[in-house]
Amino acid sequence: MGIDESSTKPTRPYHHGNLVEALLSATVEIIEKQGVERLSVRELAKRVGVSPGAPFQHFASKEALLTAVAEQAMTRLTEAALEAEAAVGGDDRLSRVEAIGQGYLKWALTNPTHFEVISSRKLIDFQSSSSLRAQNEAIRERMYKLLREAQARKELAPELEIDSVVLSCRAFVYGLARMAVDGHFPEWHPAEEPAIATKRALRAFIDGMRSKAET
Repeated sequence: MGIDESSTKPTRPYHHGNLVEALLSATVEIIEKQGVERLSVRELAKRVGVSPGAPFQHFASKEALLTAVAEQAMTRLTEAALEAEAAVGGDDRLSRVEAIGQGYLKWALTNPTHFEVISSRKLIDFQSSSSLRAQNEAIRERMYKLLREAQARKELAPELEIDSVVLSCRAFVYGLARMAVDGHFPEWHPAEEPAIATKRALRAFIDGMRSKAET
């Protein structure tokens, strides 16, 4: 078999000063086509059109490279979630919590490769990244604030503990996203497309937490 010459040519030539962005974009492309286990820094350099050692000037290891991809993903995920919340009309706090989850789901289903990277603590060094930790904490605190306000306004059932609700919301949304990205919906819910099914499921989950006095 001959050498596939197309694989030896840079697919994304970078402009001066934009190497980091080119490396991150090419990393996502390689993972999409071959899976993260096949990601090679040498192939990455070849794809971008730089020397094998060039990526290491910016990323000390494959883990550091994937952590940078996760940081990029977290920024975009946070923006998607907060934009979804900002688009909600009215003062209902649980609707705002739901919107954050819907923004998360829409982003994850639209960007499955970024979601794969950001959701795996085995691929990235989450604790070493102040950016990842800060943005993760900001979303968590936003949920706490909205849920406390929802309970004070008698929207959220009074018997529910906020800590448990935050964990449940996180687990539910993450689980839906994981099922969709991993392709479980054809077996578990073939009646609807994942984008529709996840939206309906989250709506039902949030409605189940509402105060009976309100409903």
